[in-house]
Amino acid sequence: MAQVATANQGMWTGGKSPFKVEYGKLMMWYFLMSDAFTFGAFLISYGTIRFSTNSWPDPNHVFRSFPIVGEMHIPLAFVSLMTFILIMSSVTMVLAVGAGHEMNRKEVLKWLGWTILGGIAFLSCQAWEWTHLYHEGAWWGHNPFMNIDGTMSSTNFTNFFFTITGFHGFHVLSGVVINIIMFIMTYKGVFDRRGHYLMIEKAGLYWHFVDLVWVFVFTCFYLF
Repeated sequence: MAQVATANQGMWTGGKSPFKVEYGKLMMWYFLMSDAFTFGAFLISYGTIRFSTNSWPDPNHVFRSFPIVGEMHIPLAFVSLMTFILIMSSVTMVLAVGAGHEMNRKEVLKWLGWTILGGIAFLSCQAWEWTHLYHEGAWWGHNPFMNIDGTMSSTNFTNFFFTITGFHGFHVLSGVVINIIMFIMTYKGVFDRRGHYLMIEKAGLYWHFVDLVWVFVFTCFYLF
């Protein structure tokens, strides 16, 4: 009986699941799968409306502004910068996880700090884009952009855009908060005392998921 109790205690305090994966990591995968279904439902709904409509606003016209510069002849320049920032933050997150495997607290702090800055930069870019579109008259229930064929456009475009990009932005914000917590715990030496940096790896899974979802959001709204 004592052996069984010990085994059960180990199972809940970082032991292995029946799939030979640490329980916390397994639960993170379950959460990400459920979250993927939510994003999938949003994007499938958007795609259904988008491709059942005869015409749609041209993203090259809608998303052609750049801070300070204003209107640019290079379409999607600003959102390309946003995408680059988020991808690079995923790279720094990989480096933070790798440093955690090596128990290198200094390197974890460095790369986690860059990841946090990347997330804040992305959110700042999204805030500017939303503000710019709002001043152009775009919001939930309002769509000032004409269809590519010159006909009047419905509010489906702006309703889906602000809902889905806002939902993704909330996930980025959550990821930044999680990474800040991980940064503080690393700075205080919590993971060194535990003898592992598994929490950094779990936070990394969430951050990579957020980056991956952005690829689909970018493709749906900015390319088609």
